[in-house]
Parts: sequence; structure tokens; C-alpha cells
Amino acid sequence: MPFKNLISGYRSFHKNYFGGGKKLFRTLVRDGQAPETLIISCSDSRTDPAVLTGSSPGDIFVVRNVAAIVPPYKTDSNHHGTSAAIEFAVRTLKVKHIVVMGHSFCGGCRALAEKEALRGQYEFLSRWMEIGNPALEKVERELAGAPESVKRRALEQALVLVSLGNLLTFPWIKSAIEAQSVELHGWYFDLESGALLTHNPASGIFEEIKTSA
Repeated sequence: MPFKNLISGYRSFHKNYFGGGKKLFRTLVRDGQAPETLIISCSDSRTDPAVLTGSSPGDIFVVRNVAAIVPPYKTDSNHHGTSAAIEFAVRTLKVKHIVVMGHSFCGGCRALAEKEALRGQYEFLSRWMEIGNPALEKVERELAGAPESVKRRALEQALVLVSLGNLLTFPWIKSAIEAQSVELHGWYFDLESGALLTHNPASGIFEEIKTSA
């Protein structure tokens, strides 16, 4: 989309959406936000959680980064943007659900899979994707002879599971789960089919969420 279209889109939003939804926005200003769900998703322009879930302003708290990665819990002098957003959602907003949503054709996962070829090309991307090394090692170990397309999809889904595991390293998330005040969910969006899959802990696989109840 050309940049100028963003400006015309804003004007349309302000006139039609915001203008027609002033009551909603007044309520959100007066009462503040109270979303029940935190969605951690990829920065990819093709996977907008609000569009996918039909959410309105105030419905979901969203964290977007490369490959929807949750880093392990760590307190040090570095900056931790994703962890800060998760902390706010859990400790202040008291969300009841945390969703990690990966997707097909993820550029971040491709960078992880091709890290040797890309070494030295990025200042930040390669280091960030190192968080996903356990997923890459698992896929290479279990699917060594599989076609690249199969391995790539498996890597994208395995990375969701790594992030879910990393969420458990945050002590206040682990405590909330034990108290049954927070539930974790792993999602995977298939760009080609439009299907949204959810991880089934019992079976260990991602299963499609049916479009009809």
C-alpha cells in the first residue's frame, strides 16, 4: 500500500469508524482498557491479530515482534521490550489468556533456518532469532531427511512451542497458571488456506479451528 493511502485511510477512519464509534472510545478513555487476552504475534504485515479475530479497540492486548518470539525471563541491564509488554498485560491488566501466534512463510523463521548463510548481514535479527535455536535443533534432529517445505512449517510451529515454554520461565506467569487465572494457547496461521490452527497439548499437534460452530 502506498504511504499516501495510509493518510487517506486515516481520514476515512476518523470520519466513519471513529466518528461512528465515539461512545466506544469515550468508554475506553473513561474506564481504561480491560482486554482479557494478550496475543503475541509476528510483525509480518500479512498477519494482523485484530483482523484475524475480528477484534475492536480494547478487545485484545497485542505484542508484535519478529517471529512472535517470547524470550526467556531475564532481569539485567539490557532493554526487554517484549518482556515489558507481557509484564504489563499480566501484572497490571490481569489478562486471562496468553496466545502465541506463529504463521506460515515466516521471514524470521527463514532467517533462523538459514542463519549460517545470513551470518554477518544483520545487526539485530540474527541475535534475536537465536532464541529459537532449540526449535531449529529439534526439527533438524527429527526431520533431517524431510523436504525443506516440511521442515520450515515444522520449525514455525516448533518456535511457537519454544515461546510457550519461555513464558513459563516468568515466575508471575507460572504462578498465575498454577492458580488457574491464566491460560496459555499456541496458534498457527496458514497464509495460503486462511486456516487458524491451535496446539493441542494432549496430542502434541496443531489442529484447525473450525470456521463453523
